[in-house]
Amino acid sequence: MATIRQVQGALNEPRLIEEKGLAARVAHLAEPVLAHLGYRLVRVKLSALAGMTVQVMAERPDGCMTIGDCEIASEALSPTLDAEGLITSPYRLEISSPGIDRPLVRVSDFCQAIGREARIEMNSLAGGRRRFRGQVIAIEGEGDDLRLVLERSDAKAGEHPGASLPLREIAEARLTLSETLLRQSLQAGKMPRSGHARGEEESAAGAPEARAASPLRCGRIARAASGSKPVPFATSGSGLSQSQPERAAPAARATRCSHTTGDKNGRKRK
Repeated sequence: MATIRQVQGALNEPRLIEEKGLAARVAHLAEPVLAHLGYRLVRVKLSALAGMTVQVMAERPDGCMTIGDCEIASEALSPTLDAEGLITSPYRLEISSPGIDRPLVRVSDFCQAIGREARIEMNSLAGGRRRFRGQVIAIEGEGDDLRLVLERSDAKAGEHPGASLPLREIAEARLTLSETLLRQSLQAGKMPRSGHARGEEESAAGAPEARAASPLRCGRIARAASGSKPVPFATSGSGLSQSQPERAAPAARATRCSHTTGDKNGRKRK
């Protein structure tokens, strides 16, 4: 069992890969809120989906994130974002787990990815290219000189299969979804065995995301004023149900919880 010091250390571990622009401002606001709840921020992404979607990816220090955790984070983050006024238009806040093919943003993420395949994109050219794909072999060096050692699966004939990439220059990195990764996740107990999902006839690679939607909330104040309890979560073939709120996320991609806000004057979004 992890000690309080170990958990706190995991929560305080800085991210190497961070956002830019408005997403960075949202991340700066969200990170301490999540840490106070015992979660750590993985990534913030803004998209034009459904008008405006704020995607916040988070996890516990042990890497898990249930639908219940997503709801707790959503209930804390939504009023904080509203109060700060970073986003002035109607938006949908979506909290999700990293999923199996997770982004790698911390040194510990890369260490845990050893032996697995990842896709890497660099900020600058490394060996004449920016994008790499291959098996993570090791993390070498110390401090700012840490390097990711990769055995490339995308090397062409005549190209050297090895790559040594400075971690500080990585713009984006994530695990590659594969049968091997799914099998490892099953063995690690992060996905339920057949019977908890949609059955053995559906492969894990094609399993749908576990989604949950809370009631529509309009305006910057009205979301907390109704006093009504959130509706029970509905899942889509994920194995999660109302009677199993704390089972770890089984979906191949992510556990999600989302709700829609209105504008700053409290007008309902149509």
